[in-house]
Amino acid sequence: MSEPIPESIPTSFDRRSHRPTKRRALSPVSAQAATLTALFAKPDREIHIPKPGAPRALPPPPEIVANVQGSSAGAGSGEFHVYKAARRREYERIRLMEEEVRREAEEKAFREKVDETKKRDAAKTEKNRRRRRKQKEGKAAASTAASKDTEMTEVEKKECDLGAPDGIHQNNIAEEDGPVVEGGGLIIHDEDD
Repeated sequence: MSEPIPESIPTSFDRRSHRPTKRRALSPVSAQAATLTALFAKPDREIHIPKPGAPRALPPPPEIVANVQGSSAGAGSGEFHVYKAARRREYERIRLMEEEVRREAEEKAFREKVDETKKRDAAKTEKNRRRRRKQKEGKAAASTAASKDTEMTEVEKKECDLGAPDGIHQNNIAEEDGPVVEGGGLIIHDEDD
């Protein structure tokens, strides 16, 4: 740019150039604004959103390695960087394999825990179901016994009601001592002799 002639002006600044000017993002906000502007420019275009948990896939290691480097004294200065890049790729591949194994182990443990919880809940539900069924059968048996009680005659009811706690029938006592009047656990005898 030593001279003000058209050949010394960069192509992006030349007014004769029809290339769009390069806009660089000055901040994360302007970068996001530029991304949204580009998306809204073509609203009918499908947008591919990557899944957040999707693992990165690296290419498999090469089966045939050309130019195997050795530890010879004649290695050039660029061989070190080639070695470092190959080592970095291999370490990344091993890290991804270990991460995949760890993720599979976690998923297996989670599935086992879910299955155990489902089995425990099913057993508890079945136990409660049996208990409710037993209570229902007990109530049904009690209601049939109550219906039999209503069919009893009045004489049978009086005999059941007058039963003494020690097993001696109240009617036997009443015949010996006279009429019995019940009231609060006291026995009152009339003395009409």
